[in-house]
Amino acid sequence: MLFMVVERFKGRDPGPVYQRLRESGRATPDGLRYVDSWVEVNVDRCFQLMECDDPRLLMQWVLQWRDLVEFEVVPVVPSKDVRALFGAG
Repeated sequence: MLFMVVERFKGRDPGPVYQRLRESGRATPDGLRYVDSWVEVNVDRCFQLMECDDPRLLMQWVLQWRDLVEFEVVPVVPSKDVRALFGAG
């Protein structure tokens, strides 16, 4: 399963997040895979694509970062898969 994770840096300050990332890494549990991420130009939000078969792994990861980040998690599927459902493949 794919999840688009929308992160809002608490206090609009990404510094503590990047500091922890440097010191401890992404800290993803085994079975949760970081795919890629994008940061808004104004550095207000980060969009991460994560992949796992067990959503509890994603929840475990979110709990480790919630002191620095507010999360919105959206299950997603690749658009090519949706196009195929509608015969627009």
